Amino acid sequence: MIEIERPATWVALTGFMGVGKSHIGRELARALMLHFIDLDRYIEREMGLSVADIFHHLGEPAFRQLEAEAVSELTQKDYLVLSLGGGTFVNPENRQKLLQRGPVVALWASPTTILERISRRPGQRPILDQPDPFQRIQQLLSEREAIYRQAPLHVSTDGRRIPDVVEEIIEQLWEYAKAAD
Repeated sequence: MIEIERPATWVALTGFMGVGKSHIGRELARALMLHFIDLDRYIEREMGLSVADIFHHLGEPAFRQLEAEAVSELTQKDYLVLSLGGGTFVNPENRQKLLQRGPVVALWASPTTILERISRRPGQRPILDQPDPFQRIQQLLSEREAIYRQAPLHVSTDGRRIPDVVEEIIEQLWEYAKAAD
């Protein structure tokens, strides 16, 4: 078997919705020659329902249970970049499994950037379906910041091109790997 030199064979991306986890995760997987799974899309395929429909028909607790089951399953896989949903890392059991499994990278963006990005696809973010989504973004970011800070690696996506973000993540993964040796 040919061994490919890379800083990690399993990486999870966390952070608030709209920070770029899916787009960056896809490109990071390509750069590291790993598989890519977007956790929300994975759950949608397994359930045959969109995340919005799961929230609407089954409720958020049911979605969070499906999410926890998927995290348990996917932390057992190898050669994977896993893009998490914005609330996945908030669950203490999920967080523990993910941190034990491999490096977790928290991606960051300002509330203004987040609102701009998620406004491009209205109706896809049930948690923000309310009169003042900007205020809700600020509130949730404030509530989740300390949790996202528990990830060992952090990268800002504000005003940056995806290849530049991917390059910084890979540099940080090499440093992380060296520190672990």
